[in-house]
Amino acid sequence: MSKVSVLVVDDASFIRDLVKKCLRNYFPGMRIEDAINGRKAQAMLAKEAFDLVLCDWEMPEMSGLELLTWCREQDSLKAMPFVMVTSRGDKENVVQAIQAGVSGYVSKPFTNEQLITKVKQALHKVGKLDALINVAATKTSPAFANDSLAALTGGKAPVVTPTAAPAPSKGLLSSPPVKAPAASSAPTSGRGQGQLRLPNGIAQCVIKALSLKEALLVIKRTETLPQILDSAVLDLEQGDNAEIARLNGYLHAVVAHEPKPDSDWLQLTFRFVDQDAQKLDYISRLIARGTAQKHFIPGA
Repeated sequence: MSKVSVLVVDDASFIRDLVKKCLRNYFPGMRIEDAINGRKAQAMLAKEAFDLVLCDWEMPEMSGLELLTWCREQDSLKAMPFVMVTSRGDKENVVQAIQAGVSGYVSKPFTNEQLITKVKQALHKVGKLDALINVAATKTSPAFANDSLAALTGGKAPVVTPTAAPAPSKGLLSSPPVKAPAASSAPTSGRGQGQLRLPNGIAQCVIKALSLKEALLVIKRTETLPQILDSAVLDLEQGDNAEIARLNGYLHAVVAHEPKPDSDWLQLTFRFVDQDAQKLDYISRLIARGTAQKHFIPGA
């Protein structure tokens, strides 16, 4: 039997690599190709057959929804499983994708198990799953089954706990270097807040600094610590017009916000992976409008 082939479509190379690594770990016999946007994927689908498409929604040139609509108009692609992998988890977006003929929906951020479950369901419907499962049973790493919190990282990195929180990296638009608050006090809240969606839950965060490449966040420590390289989604809202940007990325660094190992607050460096021009323009406008003064809280 020929190999099952999957096309991974996302404008962020980091996300494509994580998805491909996850699939290869669980399905060693799978053939995996990728495309940087819907337009590139359209050209590939016109030339060769794929058994499954895993596609982001927001991409330049051609969005995931546009690609899905085109696929369902082609006689040869009408029945091909098409799973949308996106941070657009609002009800209206889900309904829109269903109406366009989507086969499944995975919301970012997601765990290995969530992605693999959707892939299994999609391949089972077209009778392509059994052969892959037989190969995976002998080759899948035992560690994979227990990786319930890793967001497609293929492993976990230790949390770094330095003696003091570092200053924002060069180029961040922010107030002077962040000072750790007193042990009993919380970072200033009420403005400059966002919502960080992690694989193991949602955390409200204070945004300390912002650039086109990353954001410096502070969150309250919970029993489960966020992991370096965890994929996540930062929901960022601008106060005046309630405009919301969903920024895809990963945790580049996790440090104690207070100079002690049992710090109640964590400081996260969140690196963006989106290449979407609209999102980059949104961040640029936040910076240009002086939102470091208006929207973000200065160091405690």
